[in-house]
Amino acid sequence: MFKQLEETYQGKKVFLTGHTGFKGAWLLKTLSLLGAEVKGYALAPKTVDDLFHLIDGDTICTSVIADLRDKKRLEEEIISFQPDFVFHLAAQPLVRLSYEIPAETFEVNVIGTANVLDAVRLLDKKCNVVLITTDKVYQNKEWIYPYRENDRLGGYDPYSASKACAELVIDSYRNSFFNTKTHDTHQKAIAVARAGNVIGGGDWSKDRLIPDIAKAFAIESPVVIRNPNSVRPWQHVLEPVIGYLLLGANLASDPIKFSQAYNFGPHLSDALSVEEMLKLAIASWGKGGYKVEKEEGQPHEAGLLKLDISKAISELKWQPKMNAKKAVSMTMDWYSEFYRNKKGINQFTYLQITNYLNV
Repeated sequence: MFKQLEETYQGKKVFLTGHTGFKGAWLLKTLSLLGAEVKGYALAPKTVDDLFHLIDGDTICTSVIADLRDKKRLEEEIISFQPDFVFHLAAQPLVRLSYEIPAETFEVNVIGTANVLDAVRLLDKKCNVVLITTDKVYQNKEWIYPYRENDRLGGYDPYSASKACAELVIDSYRNSFFNTKTHDTHQKAIAVARAGNVIGGGDWSKDRLIPDIAKAFAIESPVVIRNPNSVRPWQHVLEPVIGYLLLGANLASDPIKFSQAYNFGPHLSDALSVEEMLKLAIASWGKGGYKVEKEEGQPHEAGLLKLDISKAISELKWQPKMNAKKAVSMTMDWYSEFYRNKKGINQFTYLQITNYLNV
């Protein structure tokens, strides 16, 4: 896998939005190892312990600290860079926060996506674009069946709805400006990647399970959980990150065939409840406890969500390498190393990526 990705990205220009975020920093580090020239565009990291700082992100990319909603600046940065690939990850990614700042969530996730595509439209060169949305774009009926790429989109909370709206924007631009029937003219390939509930080292986001677990374990405090029975398609962050890169590679080789949407998630047997995930984390860490605290009047969050990944498996030749136990173990190893040897965490992150690629 490493050789295949290296052949695609080595020496290529990659414009990466959201490079200072959790998932974006993992993608940035991986692209750096593959020999890509990366320009990142995102808001500033929030703390000194954000993964972007820990991997010395400023040294492995040209980092532009700016807002997606600054249309003129975004256009200038993309056009001046002349990228071969664009990976769009920047977003307001938190469900509970979207209830507090709904309008801003729609602005960033919908208008921000339109701004990226509008800038790509002005490029006078071949470019492959992978836009990352979420597993929550589907109209969630809380059923046991996994969602397929052609199922209806929707969204209860502002975050989910904003991402579904972003997909409508993407479809409109793909039909209007980047139609596969006229690819030879515009030379733009547009694909969508849907993934969510990723876990891995370096995530410090508020109201996310793994950061809450790591922080609680570090101070030997019980983890507080709200919805122990909620089922999610948990996966280690490297699983979708490599999926995104494979999707980009396939776009480059056959832009017409792969200009569509793909789900990235674990096998169905690894779609676990919050409580099951927590028990795996305790077992991996070696100690710890938890308590359930139901909040009165808490905002709605989906109780059951599963993805059908058969399309990515058959068309992209991608599939998860880790089961849930391995994903949790690898994640908790990262946090353990962080608390034990913070200065060495950049090298530890590097080793986790290279080990994954070489399996």
